[in-house]
Amino acid sequence: MINRRNFILGSAFTSLTSLLGFKRAEISKRTLISAEASPLVISTWNHGLPANEAAWGVIKNGGKAIDAVETGVKVPEADPESNSVGYGGYPDRDGKVTLDACIMDETGNCGSVSFLQHIKHPISVARKVMEDTPHVMLSGAGALEFALQKGFKKDDLLTDKARAAWKRWLEKSEYKPIVNRKNHDTIGLLAIDQKGDISGACTTSGLSWKLHGRVGDSPIIGAGMFADNEVGGAVATGMGEAVMKTLGSFLIVELMRGGMTPQRACEEAVGRIAARQDYKSFQIGYLAINKSGEHGAFAIHKGFSYALHQGGENKMHNAKYLIE
Repeated sequence: MINRRNFILGSAFTSLTSLLGFKRAEISKRTLISAEASPLVISTWNHGLPANEAAWGVIKNGGKAIDAVETGVKVPEADPESNSVGYGGYPDRDGKVTLDACIMDETGNCGSVSFLQHIKHPISVARKVMEDTPHVMLSGAGALEFALQKGFKKDDLLTDKARAAWKRWLEKSEYKPIVNRKNHDTIGLLAIDQKGDISGACTTSGLSWKLHGRVGDSPIIGAGMFADNEVGGAVATGMGEAVMKTLGSFLIVELMRGGMTPQRACEEAVGRIAARQDYKSFQIGYLAINKSGEHGAFAIHKGFSYALHQGGENKMHNAKYLIE
């Protein structure tokens, strides 16, 4: 494993100054790779396996990456057994299930929703924001009103299982972030289609028992997810506040633009968090891909897993991590 002290020291003082000094032509010459890279789908956690299968069904039939990522993440959004995404997600401390999501296509267009209630598929509402409005984000009651106007059905998202867990939590009402709870978090999904185009999606019910009104990194373009069709894409999972403080997904893509591999860029993004925050008490995991179909994954703690569908196989993998 990486020596933690040397890694953090090196990461803390890495600067983007030299990257910003490059002429765009020079950057493009180094980073623009043939669109003939093999298609892939990659996503966070165990719920990524069925999400990948759904996304791959779109891609193998010649569909677009943007359709694939939406189709993929809708699977855990509708799964009542997933306690961190959509229907079945654990509520905030007031017993309300509130959802965040964002989506981004190969042209740089994007849409997101935050603090959305009663809608099972926030990712599809985010896409409607992207395609049917001049805005990027809608929030709260406004996002719900927009969804209903677009024909989305209003649902009760608090399942019996999630309600029972919330009532158990109320007995002590203590909020403590849990590191590496199995299959515990956001689903972020990235895809490359047969044309070589890249899109991404991210959706979550957020931290369990959070303050009512809390919004995490998942709907924030550049934090929870970012994609640039010239370079690659990245998604984040874990403690959203830490990701927002560093705009981790945007950072990773820009580091890849400057020549880093996806793996090294994910390591650097974790290193930025470790250098400036009290990182030992929470988990952050990053996934990234570049235009050539290479991928990378890195986390603070052991336990971050991801699903990769590439070369005819859809398999789980364990990410490398910072803390031994």
